[in-house]
Amino acid sequence: MQLNATIQDVTQRIIARSKNSRSTYMARMRQAAEEGPRRAHLTCGNQAHAYAAMEDDQEPMLDGQGGNIGIITAYNDMLSAHQPFKDFPDLIKATARANGGTAQVAGGVPAMCDGVTQGQVGMELSLFSRDVIALAAGVGLSHNTFDAAVYLGVCDKIVPGLVIAAATFGYLPGIFLPAGPMPSGLPNDEKAKVRQKFAAGEVGRDALMAAEMASYHSPGTCTFYGTANSNQMLMEFMGLHLPGSSFVNPGTDMRDALTNYGAKRALEITNLGNDYTPVCDILDEKTFVNGLVGLMATGGSTNLVIHIIAMARAAGVLLDLQDLSDISDATPLMARVYPNGLADVNHFHAAGGLTYMIGELLDAGLLHPDTRTVMGDGLGLYARDPKLRDGQLTWEDAPRETQNDRILRPASDPFAPEGGLKQLTGNLGRGVIKVSAVAPERHIIEAPARIFQTQDEVKAAFKAGEFTSDTIVVVRFQGPKSNGMPELHGLTPILAVLQDRGLKVALVTDGRMSGASGKVPAAIHVCPEAVDGGLIGKLQDGDVIRLDATQGTLEVLTPDVQSRASVMPDLSDNSHGIGRELFSIFRQTAGIAADGAGVVV
Repeated sequence: MQLNATIQDVTQRIIARSKNSRSTYMARMRQAAEEGPRRAHLTCGNQAHAYAAMEDDQEPMLDGQGGNIGIITAYNDMLSAHQPFKDFPDLIKATARANGGTAQVAGGVPAMCDGVTQGQVGMELSLFSRDVIALAAGVGLSHNTFDAAVYLGVCDKIVPGLVIAAATFGYLPGIFLPAGPMPSGLPNDEKAKVRQKFAAGEVGRDALMAAEMASYHSPGTCTFYGTANSNQMLMEFMGLHLPGSSFVNPGTDMRDALTNYGAKRALEITNLGNDYTPVCDILDEKTFVNGLVGLMATGGSTNLVIHIIAMARAAGVLLDLQDLSDISDATPLMARVYPNGLADVNHFHAAGGLTYMIGELLDAGLLHPDTRTVMGDGLGLYARDPKLRDGQLTWEDAPRETQNDRILRPASDPFAPEGGLKQLTGNLGRGVIKVSAVAPERHIIEAPARIFQTQDEVKAAFKAGEFTSDTIVVVRFQGPKSNGMPELHGLTPILAVLQDRGLKVALVTDGRMSGASGKVPAAIHVCPEAVDGGLIGKLQDGDVIRLDATQGTLEVLTPDVQSRASVMPDLSDNSHGIGRELFSIFRQTAGIAADGAGVVV
């Protein structure tokens, strides 16, 4: 199938835009690779320190012929998504040993859960944790004793941070091994209804707590299609996972078999053999375009808009919001997974999942087929399902028909002709909106603005009954330089209630609202942010704003707003408490959202 013209054009402009940065990056990676296996450059004293705790593996380490895997793990046992990683290092070490190699836990990285910190002060560290994770992984790999790396991480900022590190150490082969989603619990739509009833005061906290506990109930990733599961999709479309591995539940024979195979494969693709596959060769312009197609075709989290731009920059690839918008326009929406539908990721996986989608998108000419992956050359390898046959892991061609067309549809007959992500531009700046779950009649909202500095102020106004007419809620000073850009997820139930009451409402913010924003139109990541002099900082109550997702515009229609002085509230309270003191340098140096809001890239 001939490559889609839009996908081809966008890829070529990314290649042209990235020519210098990508060339510089690859030259550095090639130079590092030419230096040979890392351990060869250590002194005897260096090596003795590195091998002292290896016990029976010391001799193979000294021999250096079998390859040594560095494990970077996001394990902790308070977060359901990462608790299963507890046993992964032992599995990886045993597999490495059985295949003539060794493995060491090179380092741990923090793994915070946005589900725990939503609406809390700790959420102001969430976005910055991505860069901390990249830094922590870099410290672990800096010991320079590894021939390949295995990255254990799942959730929101963890995978992007690990990819930034993997790209930085791009001369090393690297494989990402997921833990998988928890089994299905209380359906997400039922949980959302309880949340809305609680926001409206119709049920008490006991009912809300019962619903939440029934939804998030066991080890594994949350089952709705938010940032964590969008990460897993991305790693598969980009060839850093094993095919079909993203949504296999923890604690199953298949999960263990995939982990073992991943360790074996990591040894096979080192510079010690004939199948050397460094991460730098995988993370090229075509691979990132494939990841973006996957994001649009699945209706993935808007948080990935920021993260994929930052990940690409670490590999010398320069993405622009227009690239994302154009790819979205060319990509059919093939999946309906909550919040874009009623199904969860387990239902999605059973309906055919990512292997079905990759096969369909390849046939439709919407994916580059000639990318490198951890499994070999060509993304067609990812249109296969893993199977256990007599205890042996193998891959077989995935079914070419959806198993449930209410969840998953072919590219030729999608749920929508476009992916639903739009760039917004206008006198308010640049931002994005996700409309895949927004009713068409709500794609254009023109209404007076109500201006707030925090989401708590919005909640207070809602409880006071102040929203009685069409309103565009503006929440500003929520960008990375203001307070770390926490998600405003707590506004979703409130805005949904207002919408259900028949009002036309929308959100405009220089902050974040995750893919779980669902059916409420939200112009997010607006930049320049208010603290950087963006026009959003000059808005007043009553200013008329027009959000037009059809034309891709975001405008304040009230005249002479530009001539006003910017509001500059006291943000000193954002600088202390729950560790915020430690992140002042991050707030000062963070880039704009359109460039990935990065500190280290």
